[in-house]
Amino acid sequence: MSNRYAIILAAGQGTRMKSKLYKVLHPVCGKPMVQHVIDHVNQLQIEDIVTVIGHGAEKVQEQLGDLCKYALQDQQLGTAHAVMQAESALSGKSGTTLVICGDTPLIKAETMEELIALHERSQAKATILTAYADNPTGYGRVLRGEGGLVEKIVEHKDASDEERYVKEINTGTYCFDNQALFSALKKVSNENVQGEYYLPDVIEILKQEGETVTAFQSNDFEETLGVNDRVALSQAEQILRKRINELHMRNGVTIIDPLTTFIEADVQIGQDTIINPGSSIKGNSVIGQDCLIGPNTEISNCEIGDGTEIFQSVVHESMIGSAVKIGPFAHVRPNSDIHDSVKIGNFVEIKKAVFGKGSKASHLSYIGDAEVGENVNIGCGSITVNYDGKNKYLTKIEDNVFIGCNSNLVAPVTIGEGAYVAAGSTITQNVPQEALSVARARQVNKEDYVKKLKFNK
Repeated sequence: MSNRYAIILAAGQGTRMKSKLYKVLHPVCGKPMVQHVIDHVNQLQIEDIVTVIGHGAEKVQEQLGDLCKYALQDQQLGTAHAVMQAESALSGKSGTTLVICGDTPLIKAETMEELIALHERSQAKATILTAYADNPTGYGRVLRGEGGLVEKIVEHKDASDEERYVKEINTGTYCFDNQALFSALKKVSNENVQGEYYLPDVIEILKQEGETVTAFQSNDFEETLGVNDRVALSQAEQILRKRINELHMRNGVTIIDPLTTFIEADVQIGQDTIINPGSSIKGNSVIGQDCLIGPNTEISNCEIGDGTEIFQSVVHESMIGSAVKIGPFAHVRPNSDIHDSVKIGNFVEIKKAVFGKGSKASHLSYIGDAEVGENVNIGCGSITVNYDGKNKYLTKIEDNVFIGCNSNLVAPVTIGEGAYVAAGSTITQNVPQEALSVARARQVNKEDYVKKLKFNK
């Protein structure tokens, strides 16, 4: 196997997106388009990846970091001109160079590998990734000759009536012999209406020099979709979402209604987990086996153990143990750590809190900036009063504590192990172990008082 290189074209402004966000950074299934491309390319044993970026593309560098090298295209003068910008990084090296656009997030790594493998087997100077299009209008046609070798690429506007019947189209992804590529690029002309340098002209130059040009046809036209506007962006989202859902289902996950289930690209889900309709699972979430998720649940960047149930709730950036029950209508906010067998019930909000094994907050509570021990029961309507208007403070509830309904725990405060807090108490001082704390006014009944009130009757 020869050395392999890749050039990712990510310098286009994307004016048709009508967006302040750089085109290749628009997300598809939760990940920027260009990140999808580079993640696929990174599966191919590539020695050097060069991403060609344009002005204002610092955010592309922020996104991709040190996953690749960068080349700057100061002026947008066409695809061949963009590839030329990688010359200082790759010129003179021997091997195979993959050229792919940063707005093609659906091309699979397997397809790229097959493209490169055909290129290397045939010892071609260039190989084109093609696809079969039922309606090829607007696409460049790939015309093959003897032995299936490529004769030329003809743009739709330049094609004859006979050539327009050809349904094999150029996808804009190529493999080249690296040295032949940069040699041919020096001969590309910009003598056209747009005054730009076009990469398909390299194919014509190589053919004129008698070199071999081959083509590999993808068996899936959809994967070659280039995203140039919001309509294509939504199409890419649908295609990739279907692909992701099918992969999970084939791996043993039950998805009741794939059309209303949104799972982002990097999510991992264990076998025999059931995802109910209206659920959205985002980021780098990892969900264990035998879980029940949804309906109408949002999970983002969480790690969830086995056998946990989360329904009609929102859970973000938190650790959730096994055999946990969350919902309905619960909200677990970032930096929470919910241990095994915990119950977070109806209309309970958890924020930056640890819940020990077997503890419960079943109804209408807010627990923020807290350390809750094991086997703690937090009664309905109880809250940690963690904010004084300027700073936030910690509430610590030790093991086996019972917090009565409608209690306020004013932080910083510690409730000792095995203590009881009476319902309706406002606790402002630490409670010792095994103590009963009652912090409320004594009840006073004034008999017959209502008769003295002058209500209109």
